[in-house]
Amino acid sequence: MAARIDAYFDCVSPFSYFAFVHLLRNKDVLRSHGVEIDFHPVFLGGINAGSGNKPPFTLPAKAKYMKYDVPRSAKYFGVEGFKTPKFFPILTVVPQRCIIYIKEHYPTERFEQTWLSFWQYLFVKNVDTSKPEVLAEIFAEHKFSEQEIKDILAAASDPKYKQALTDNTQKALDRGAYGAPYYWVRNSKGEEEPFFGSDRFPIMWKFLDLPVSEPTIKSATSGDARL
Repeated sequence: MAARIDAYFDCVSPFSYFAFVHLLRNKDVLRSHGVEIDFHPVFLGGINAGSGNKPPFTLPAKAKYMKYDVPRSAKYFGVEGFKTPKFFPILTVVPQRCIIYIKEHYPTERFEQTWLSFWQYLFVKNVDTSKPEVLAEIFAEHKFSEQEIKDILAAASDPKYKQALTDNTQKALDRGAYGAPYYWVRNSKGEEEPFFGSDRFPIMWKFLDLPVSEPTIKSATSGDARL
């Protein structure tokens, strides 16, 4: 049975950004081992509401921890120039509906690279990607024509794409999601398990039975030790 990663991401989530970057970097090598990835845009606000979870910034202890964890995660994943904008968070129903339209109508690579720009504009350029004019700028950057940009933006108010985002979000909830990034992973044996966060990839690779090397720490005297 074909191995597969279904990844549920929202472009407001910094940890979805880190995970997206990491999976894109490893997409070809994963495919060489028969592992396919499908990225699904979801509405994180809907997942929080549907699961009873609360955003980290609303809980003082989590908010304090995030001040440390987000910058060091950005450094670990090689996301240069990362900074959380002062207007964070944003409402992402418009950009997420638009990217579902792009996924449906354009090649996978174009969909992925355009979506990647949503995070880059928000967390590197600190521009509010919930605004249609900002999205139009991103789409122009990715060589969509004026008519294509109008069609993509119109999708944000189209009942079909409103429902598509709702359906994606509900699918994630049905699979146990309580935040993002969230994954439903099937290995070559047909076994399926959920994973959450941007720091579970080594465990995910083991579940997928991929040939990986354990990270090691160099001894100050001699030999190595596993982390």
